[in-house]
Amino acid sequence: MDVPAIPVSLRALMSSVGPRWREDIQGHVRQMIDAFSVVHAAASEHALAVERDLPYGAHPKQRIDVYRPDRAFAAPVVLFVHGGAFVEGDRNRTPQIYSNVMRYFARHGLLGLNMGYRLAPEFRYPSGSEDVAAAVAWARTNARQYGGDPDAIVLIAHSAGAAHAGCYAYDRRLHPPDGPGIRALVVLSGRVRADLRPDNPNASRIRAYYGDDPVVLEKGSAVNHVGPDSVATMVAFGEYENPLIDVYCTELVHRLALARGVAPPVIRLDGHNHTSVIAHFNTADDALGRMILRFLQSCLQPSVTGATTANT
Repeated sequence: MDVPAIPVSLRALMSSVGPRWREDIQGHVRQMIDAFSVVHAAASEHALAVERDLPYGAHPKQRIDVYRPDRAFAAPVVLFVHGGAFVEGDRNRTPQIYSNVMRYFARHGLLGLNMGYRLAPEFRYPSGSEDVAAAVAWARTNARQYGGDPDAIVLIAHSAGAAHAGCYAYDRRLHPPDGPGIRALVVLSGRVRADLRPDNPNASRIRAYYGDDPVVLEKGSAVNHVGPDSVATMVAFGEYENPLIDVYCTELVHRLALARGVAPPVIRLDGHNHTSVIAHFNTADDALGRMILRFLQSCLQPSVTGATTANT
């Protein structure tokens, strides 16, 4: 499959808005989503079997789309958790975003599960992490019928989705009796600390999910639950981030390194912003994708052997 290059015009837009990202976060997010949607829409799609709107819970947001690679058998499973600053977002932000993430991993031989979750202010902490728990349970029960390996599930999560996924992955109180049921976690520009700092332009959205209680904010911060037996983790963020995202991703790397005695894989994507970090998946710019595939290969042996090496 020929994947699209990021056009020169879009590179120029990224260069223009990057240094000004914090001045109009929501406007710049829309620009990136719209521009990358056009790029993905113009590309030929790799042949995949896609099943949509499979329920893992009763709420309309509790749905999963399944992206099955050709001839999948015992394939590792990627469960993706989208962002949206806790109060908005959808697993299909556009027809191209975030299916581009699932298409990238499916064409490399992994079973892709794209999940939605309930949103604030109607649903507050820890509802997002509870939804991740329910989606993982669904994947463990149903992966085989779609050609996946229920013992080789990994979480990949972006922004607020990484807050939910990180809390689930690290906080034992959210685990079923036999553990979290995942083999690895990839944090992409994750808000892994809940804060209401005055220099955080998303503080009101964080408040909508966590409330004002400092105890709850600390309990709901994924970085506070890291320990020596925490699941294998990789961390990535862009050069131009929503305020404090890069700071808290770096804090997560530091805490994991101290707890586990070895630093986790980490990458800062120069030239990328909070949204292009995720929107550029399935383009010719796949340094991040390749790094994730290598990380998953190390975590999932022998499950991933042959699933990625032939395509990376």
